[in-house]
Amino acid sequence: MIDASTFLRRALLADAIFSGVAALGFTFGASAFAALFNLPEALLRETGLFLIAYAALVGWLASRASVAKPLVLLVVVGNAAWTVGSIAMLFSGAVSPNLAGELMVVAQAIATGVFAELQYLGLRRSSIVAVA
Repeated sequence: MIDASTFLRRALLADAIFSGVAALGFTFGASAFAALFNLPEALLRETGLFLIAYAALVGWLASRASVAKPLVLLVVVGNAAWTVGSIAMLFSGAVSPNLAGELMVVAQAIATGVFAELQYLGLRRSSIVAVA
């Protein structure tokens, strides 16, 4: 366990808020966003459903004074993988988004990469809990 630094907790909270907003939008507005971005509705809805659970986990971590370091590392690695996966999806040809869709995917990939970096920095600023 580690004592989560204020920086880490704020980075996790920002991620939870960003992910929660995206979760609600993609879950309940999948058809509208699918038309706007020319992305598959099922992809957007399933992404939204995943983000509901993810936002809850990250929000819970942000609310703790002490957290399990491996769990925070999982969030950091997951965010980094999401960033790479998002860009790879665009290059794979698996989807054919319009310009607005490409910009949205790139923007959220950048934001997710920034969260990974901020959380990693926050993790480095955190201290190990002494066990008696």
